Formats: sequence, structure tokens, C-alpha cells
Amino acid sequence: MAVRIEITSPELLGFALQQGRLVRGTSQRQLADQLGIGQKWVWEMENGKPGLLMERLFAMLDATGVRLWAEIDESVLDDPDVSTTHQHDAESRDG
Repeated sequence: MAVRIEITSPELLGFALQQGRLVRGTSQRQLADQLGIGQKWVWEMENGKPGLLMERLFAMLDATGVRLWAEIDESVLDDPDVSTTHQHDAESRDG
């Protein structure tokens, strides 16, 4: 099953990205390492920190009447590789 969210602001884009990451059981640090970026950048993105690119993107979407949607595919939870990673991460946190 997939969840759809209309993205109308940097905050909603960040929320959608965060939810996608959480569904996969991935930490901010793991995602940052996977992408070769700093964890701070992931945190800023997920929290909708405004930046010139984001401001221009959403101004352009608004000016052109274009709607942006994010779809979070929850079926990834049925993937044994992802489920195992999620379970391992949960066990690591529980100690």
C-alpha cells in the first residue's frame, strides 16, 4: 500500500522524506552515509529548512500551477532485506 502526500512546502517535502526513511527503518546517519552526505544535511532537509533552491522551487510550482506529490511505498516492509534491517536496528536501540 502506498501513502500519497501533496507537497506544498519544504516542510511537507521534509516530512515525506522522513516518513519514507522511517518506513525503511533507516536512521538519519545511515541515510547520510548511504548518500555520502552529512547527517546535518539530512536533518535540515527533513525539517524543511528553507534555502534558495527550495524557495525558488516552490515559488515556481505555485506560479505555474504545477502540483507535486510524494508517494511513500509501505510495501517495502514486506521485503525481507528491509524487514531484517529494521528489526536489527530496533534490537540495537533496545540494547
